[in-house]
Amino acid sequence: MAALLPAEGEIRTFVGGDTLDEPVSVTILRDLKAIGTKLKRVCLPKGQSNVLRDYDLWGPLLLCLGLSITMSLSAPPEQTAHVFSGIFVLVWVGAAVVTLNTKLLGGTLSFFQSVCVLGYCVFPLFLASILCLFIGWMLVRGPVVLGAFMWSTYASLAFLTSVNLAGRRLLALYPVYLFYFALAWMIVISKALV
Repeated sequence: MAALLPAEGEIRTFVGGDTLDEPVSVTILRDLKAIGTKLKRVCLPKGQSNVLRDYDLWGPLLLCLGLSITMSLSAPPEQTAHVFSGIFVLVWVGAAVVTLNTKLLGGTLSFFQSVCVLGYCVFPLFLASILCLFIGWMLVRGPVVLGAFMWSTYASLAFLTSVNLAGRRLLALYPVYLFYFALAWMIVISKALV
């Protein structure tokens, strides 16, 4: 039936500007470049100018999946699904609770901007979880994860200084520390593959 209908109009090719008719490969490359830019901002948290203006949830999703997969690799075979889903839920529910706390305290960031920031700041803990897959000594794992925990909290605090909480800053920062500490503790107590 569709073959009998005459085609009207012209076929347009993508020339830039409007993203509705761009190829999927261009969209994916643009999103990957944006993820890379935000990860650089997490690695070097100074100079955060307009990073929060263009928030996305692709990067936090990929980091959450990566962290969940690496943590489930170190779990016993009968618990891999539980560990994967537990870490996945901990990251997203934890970010939502921290964001809700910030909003209730009068923060100026939108919900998704805050979730984006907290999700991208999981990157150092993700790197630590990869390293801890191959490091069995607790004397080495502890400082590695502690450094990643401090890096994550420092990066998120650098992003969240623009929240304008006046005298309530400590009330907003405590859940951030608790969120990253819970993830860091899960990484420390996980087993190495070697």
